[in-house]
Amino acid sequence: MIVQCAAYCDGRRIEAPDDLAGALAAARAAGPDGFVWIGLLEPTAEELDHVGEEFGLHPLAVEDAVRAHQRPKVEAYQGSLFIALKTLGYAPGAHVATVGEVMVFLGPDFVMTVRHGQDSPLGGLRALLEQEPELLRYGPSSVLHSVADTIVDGYMEVTTALQTDLDELESDIFTPGRVGRDTAGRIYGYKRQVMAVRRATGPLLEPMLTLEQGTRFVRPETAPYLRDVADHLARVNDQVDGMDRLLSDILNANLAQVSVQQNNDMRKISAWAALAAVPTMIAGIYGMNFDDMPELHQPWGYPAVLVLMAAVCAVLHRVFKRHDWL
Repeated sequence: MIVQCAAYCDGRRIEAPDDLAGALAAARAAGPDGFVWIGLLEPTAEELDHVGEEFGLHPLAVEDAVRAHQRPKVEAYQGSLFIALKTLGYAPGAHVATVGEVMVFLGPDFVMTVRHGQDSPLGGLRALLEQEPELLRYGPSSVLHSVADTIVDGYMEVTTALQTDLDELESDIFTPGRVGRDTAGRIYGYKRQVMAVRRATGPLLEPMLTLEQGTRFVRPETAPYLRDVADHLARVNDQVDGMDRLLSDILNANLAQVSVQQNNDMRKISAWAALAAVPTMIAGIYGMNFDDMPELHQPWGYPAVLVLMAAVCAVLHRVFKRHDWL
């Protein structure tokens, strides 16, 4: 559905009808700096087809905006520029990164944003941008920059929250007695979240560099602003790469800890088996029922054997304890 439609000229909002055709006519009548900003939230195919006919959007771009699930990209058509971006949200308690999408259609006198998903950070963007007429006077390009800047700022918030959770995970891994059976599952879960973030942020860098270098319908005055967004995005990508490497190192460390723990368990089992083997061996020898065996018919033979068993087991226990096997 159409969330809002407004006309602007020289960085300020002007009076215009609520319908698309009337708003566009008012913006064009206001002068060469006039433009229309339309915001849509999960529109139907019929709604977007109507808007596409009104603004002369390419059918392929309209189809991409309806279906969503697009890879971040920039595509130039005859009458407009189509930009697809991913939005990110992160719930620290649930440790889940949620992904949405924003499509931007950019033309000479219009800009249209199409949002999909509930984690869009563009709710108050229009009001904030209307308070900066110096930037808004650059027309649709200023809206494109603000949309991209807001989305990339959202990336930075998500990666900061995710990094905090990874620091906690790392602390748990290297704290004695804190490693649980589900540790590997937690690590793989975080790896999935980092992969989701990477799919959103990684492919966007090339389109942002393309916009920064100058493209049709993007005014040169906005190039420094877009370059700043690209720099922030590159920093986010570096942080995501670092988190992915950190998770791989944590996983390797966890596997090494599990291996060491298994070795310790096997040593303890072997030590107790050795303690049990000595009395078993002695009892087995004296259970062979031969007549000519030493001390077999002596009254002190039975307690002597018990003392021998206890003494050998005590010596072995002390030796194993000294070598940290028990």
